[in-house]
Amino acid sequence: MALQTRPQEASEALGIIEDTSSQALQELRSIVGVLRIADTDTTPGQREPAPCLADLEQLLTQIGEAGVPVHLRVEGEPRSLPPGVDLSAYRIVQEALTNVVRHAAPATAELTLRYLPAEITIEVTDNGRRSPPSSTGGRSANGTGHGLVGMRERVALYGGKLQAESTPTGFHVLARIPTAQAAT
Repeated sequence: MALQTRPQEASEALGIIEDTSSQALQELRSIVGVLRIADTDTTPGQREPAPCLADLEQLLTQIGEAGVPVHLRVEGEPRSLPPGVDLSAYRIVQEALTNVVRHAAPATAELTLRYLPAEITIEVTDNGRRSPPSSTGGRSANGTGHGLVGMRERVALYGGKLQAESTPTGFHVLARIPTAQAAT
């Protein structure tokens, strides 16, 4: 629908979606490559480092260029997280904001990262309208799609919890990921 009424915004949003998909495929290929390497092979691979929360600035810039300005708030003292938690946190932010671009733009979003002693929380809220559910495999009629399933799986991997729900003014995602047990 946006392609007809706002072609520039639609083009930018599709670019973000393409970049996100390409990054996810590259990450998946890298994981499959690691799994295929024999235990006796000590040759380092040609892999780029996985993204982490330190890389958020570039992601927030891309989302802003797609028509969704993001206000970032960090509470608590940022600290180094276990690599898997850091990657999962980044991917949850990426998916939540990509969903805003896909389903709610034009909108604004708020991203809050809370560094608590035993967990990190990621909260994304937007004030955009919701597009109707897609009948072609995107969002299902109850608002859950592959992106929400992926976020739930990433959170569950570390014993965390995810809330994702419509609000009167947009959508809200809250992920809680324990960090203490992930470090052991």
